[in-house]
Amino acid sequence: MFLSGVAALVFQIIWIKQLSLVVGVDVYAVTTAVSAFFAGLGLGGFVLGRLADRATRPAAFYLALELAIAACAVITTLVLARFAPAFAAMEQWFAPLPWACVFVLVGAPAFLMGGTLPALARALAPAAGRAGFVGGALYAANTAGAVVGALAPVFILIPVFGVQGAALAAAGLNVAAGLGALLLPAPSPTPAKGTLAVTDRPTARSTARRAPAPTGAVMSADARLALGLYAIAGGLALGYEVVWSQVIVQFISTRAFAFSVVLATYLAGLAVGAAILARFVDRIRRPWAVFGLLLAGAGVIALAEVALLGRWLAGTQTAAEAMMLTWTGNALAGASARFLVAASCIVLAPTLLLGAAFPLALRLVAGGQAGRTGGHVGAVVSVNTLGGVLGALVTGLVLVPAFGLVRTLALLALAAAVLGLLAVWREKPALRRARAGGWGALAVAVLLATTTPAGRLAELLTESRRGALVAYEETRGATVAVLEQSMGRNRFRRLYIQGVSNSGDAMPSLRYMRLQALLPLVIHSGEPRSALVIGMGTGITAGALLRYPGLEKRVVAELLPAVVRAASQFSGNYGVAADPRVDIRMRDGRRELLRSNDRYDLITLEPPPPAAAGVVNLYSRDFYALARDRLNAGGMVAQWLPLATQNGEDTRSLVRAFIDVFPHASLWTTDFHEMLLVGSMTPMELDAGRIASRMAEPQVAATLAEVGVASPAALLATWVTDRKGLAAWVGDVPAVTDDHPRIEYGAWLRPGVFQQTLPSLLALRTPPPVVNPGDELTAAIAAEGERLDLFYAAGLHAQAGEREAWRRDIVRLMRLDGDNPYYSWFTGGPRRPGGSAAPGGAGVRGPGAG
Repeated sequence: MFLSGVAALVFQIIWIKQLSLVVGVDVYAVTTAVSAFFAGLGLGGFVLGRLADRATRPAAFYLALELAIAACAVITTLVLARFAPAFAAMEQWFAPLPWACVFVLVGAPAFLMGGTLPALARALAPAAGRAGFVGGALYAANTAGAVVGALAPVFILIPVFGVQGAALAAAGLNVAAGLGALLLPAPSPTPAKGTLAVTDRPTARSTARRAPAPTGAVMSADARLALGLYAIAGGLALGYEVVWSQVIVQFISTRAFAFSVVLATYLAGLAVGAAILARFVDRIRRPWAVFGLLLAGAGVIALAEVALLGRWLAGTQTAAEAMMLTWTGNALAGASARFLVAASCIVLAPTLLLGAAFPLALRLVAGGQAGRTGGHVGAVVSVNTLGGVLGALVTGLVLVPAFGLVRTLALLALAAAVLGLLAVWREKPALRRARAGGWGALAVAVLLATTTPAGRLAELLTESRRGALVAYEETRGATVAVLEQSMGRNRFRRLYIQGVSNSGDAMPSLRYMRLQALLPLVIHSGEPRSALVIGMGTGITAGALLRYPGLEKRVVAELLPAVVRAASQFSGNYGVAADPRVDIRMRDGRRELLRSNDRYDLITLEPPPPAAAGVVNLYSRDFYALARDRLNAGGMVAQWLPLATQNGEDTRSLVRAFIDVFPHASLWTTDFHEMLLVGSMTPMELDAGRIASRMAEPQVAATLAEVGVASPAALLATWVTDRKGLAAWVGDVPAVTDDHPRIEYGAWLRPGVFQQTLPSLLALRTPPPVVNPGDELTAAIAAEGERLDLFYAAGLHAQAGEREAWRRDIVRLMRLDGDNPYYSWFTGGPRRPGGSAAPGGAGVRGPGAG
């Protein structure tokens, strides 16, 4: 069961990742697709549990299941890896058909997985009154394996073997688990207390002497009630998980490592709770009372933990991280300790109680019967799983959008208290203390629900990020907030999604995002008429498209409606969210390219950093090939290249993926921490006359001048190198692909990496290959390049804490170009020629700090 649990979670994580490439990352699509997995598990437990009771050789039946899972799951993984184009094509023809294919692909192996726990429980053939112990012990082992399965893909399997290699490894575990059933010893005539009673090995002799178990017994009223309550409990448990997944992000990271640790903690709570109670579940005198108090307690504690969240948690996380760093010297281990503290404080206690409820539910359903173990275990697992599917759908798609996270958790806690009270009331004879406990849990839930502010999470975000809350919205997909903050004398706003900063309207952000749109349009060899922006963000990149008069079609693909609504809170985007000239399509960028046959002269990307979980879908070689196929002749793809959020080898892998697709590529520097990759299938000719003409357009000129790019020379000075230089820089580093999403699982950011990456890229700089530049433009480009070099040198000094060197360089820069709004932003405002830059404040932190 342990090995089977490892494999099941590995497949689940792999398929969720693959499904995001097939159906998209929209919460409706992902939830629907993942529901196929859990629905398969639930149905498999119910159907195959009954079949296991009829099997004359249950261990062989279990072996057959595991072998079938291994084969079916590998086939599913291979098909999903190639299914996205077919899904998009079928969706255009008959929408239900591709979804039916997804349900079969994911649901079929999950159906088989659902039968493994009931089958092995039947193979152990517990005596009457022992179902709670046997089923609980196996459930605990299976869930403990799932803990390992939640960690292994992220920390080991996918980074080393890739997605499909990880699937083969998981299939090997299924085979090993199945073969292990052949080693089950013959049963003892009278099993010792606290030990598992097991079947014979599946030999002809053992088969002959064991009659099939009876299957026609009618389930008692108590058993039906227990199943009903446990189904609702499953819905509440998955409802908690939906809320926790949004609450906890403020205290962890968007990296896949963080979510893996949280999932493992959730599963560990279930496993430990089940293992503890399984040891004495069959000796509990008042099972209904204990069952009810466990369910009620889980809900009350889940709400209480959110109500009590505060700065103390961040302080505890910091202490744990420092301790782990001292012990190991490993940044990822330190960060994982930070994640574990958050998960333990928010998730662990309720899941311990929920896990303990499983063996009790099994005991109540079995009712002391022997011979129907498979059916009983399957029934309990199936109703809980199917209830969980419904609970996750209702919570994520209905309750959270309607009531917000805190109020939703309060409703779930109240429902859990009522559920527990119903179970306690079933106990015969009546126990005053138990009923008092049930009423007490309900009273505490009511008290917490009425006293916990609905804006509790917004308060925590504002406190931790040290800003003034401008806008806040809790939606079905994520929490979206806008905070006003300051750095020195500069004030700006930042966009927070799931509590994590994504972008803002500070000068550095304005500069690189406007260049993200306008630079490729200005240097375009043809006459660009259409452009697609993937990712709305603050709307600055999309808004810059409005300033280019030649465009006739402007499309934005954005996943979250709340992000579009928040765009109005930012300056510098020219009201893009409400402008009728912009077609905003609510879907993720990859799905937009798959579903639509539209072609573009420019596709520019403004996604979150590539290390964030799932975002690698927009940075892989497979994605660039898809974008390439949606370009018009001479079209360009512009890829934001963040330098400060990943290690050098990850940046090289990203660049390798890009230049593997585009034979004509170039690199431009758009801000201290950001660069821009521009790729095309045809040569990109930097025609001086054409560039000057386009920059002479009043709207283009004003938009770029506001961010310090006031002339063609200033624009061309941001050139770094061509494809040949990039190829030399990346060397033989492997590319990022869908099967090997390397940057998503890259090592934790090492100190000082940016200070190495930026100079190594700037060292590639060559004069831009401008056609017919003339002596005056050539000299102006060189002069602008020297100022950029001086600015970057000052920034590197600032980051190294070299105050005097920073002061020297920045004073010289202000004398040369003190009226440049980009440079002067870092010193607190423009300076007259010959004036001195302001010491300290924003500038000493280095460019990009805002």
